[in-house]
Amino acid sequence: MILSDKRILEEIEKGTIVITPYDRKDLGSNSYDVHLGKWLATYDSSILDAKLHNTITYFEIPDDGFVLEPTGFYLGVTEEYTETHAHVPFLEGKSSTGRLGIDIHATAGKGDVGFCGNWTLEISVKQPVRIYKGMPIGQLIYFPVDGEIEVSYNQKANAKYSGQPDKPIESMMWKNKF
Repeated sequence: MILSDKRILEEIEKGTIVITPYDRKDLGSNSYDVHLGKWLATYDSSILDAKLHNTITYFEIPDDGFVLEPTGFYLGVTEEYTETHAHVPFLEGKSSTGRLGIDIHATAGKGDVGFCGNWTLEISVKQPVRIYKGMPIGQLIYFPVDGEIEVSYNQKANAKYSGQPDKPIESMMWKNKF
């Protein structure tokens, strides 16, 4: 079951969903539109290693936009900071984004109850496309949780992505033991 617009508004009023900045015009009938933040990042190495800390370089999207290339992989970030304390948030691309050939996440579309931060986007494109900071990039949908949560994500000692800033965050796979 997905929360409706009225339920999302009720949860915002209760403080179980936080969206900053929030604009009522971005609330759909069962989702909330999020926008591309001003920062992108690329990995410094062309070969990534899951056991190593792969570093990234940040750059700001210029006012006249930036052309994403299909040979590149980019980390972006949502303009919106969100908190979700009683629901499971899912981030999906907007149909308009998909129709431009932009994928906004490879595998990480689901958040956890207790996620607090800006969402890092895993951006790839099918053909060159110019993007702009502040453009609608995705939509958040919320699912209710069945049962009590023992430990929220933001309270876990090993929560690698809790409190994400308004800049993309690189993979923290290297922190796992394997």
